[in-house]
Amino acid sequence: MKVSPSLKSLKSRHKANKIVRRKGKIYIINKVAPRYKARQG
Repeated sequence: MKVSPSLKSLKSRHKANKIVRRKGKIYIINKVAPRYKARQG
């Protein structure tokens, strides 16, 4: 999982990326290609 200060650029890497908020952290999840998972902070 990539940890990044800004997720805006990472969201555009794959069309199946979704931004999800869990427990105060922001995540990018991708069921099609899980290698694009990312977390804010």
